[in-house]
Amino acid sequence: MPFHEFDNMPIEWADHEDVAMKLYERFGEEFDESKIYRVRFTDLLDWILEIPNFEGKRDDSSEGHLEQIQSKWVYEWRANNR
Repeated sequence: MPFHEFDNMPIEWADHEDVAMKLYERFGEEFDESKIYRVRFTDLLDWILEIPNFEGKRDDSSEGHLEQIQSKWVYEWRANNR
């Protein structure tokens, strides 16, 4: 599989790091670490479902998935802003 096709692969709920990277790509520096941790899970859920190639369903989400995604998003922000 060519490297450029990796961006088009399906993303699921268990792909926490991939989801976090997509959120960072969307929001960049608009959301810093403290702002990411204050995001309501209802908003986070909506943003995740809007990600292209995300194939997870709303009913399959869980607080655990959202917490993991939120944490990975913070790690992604740190990696790009320190």
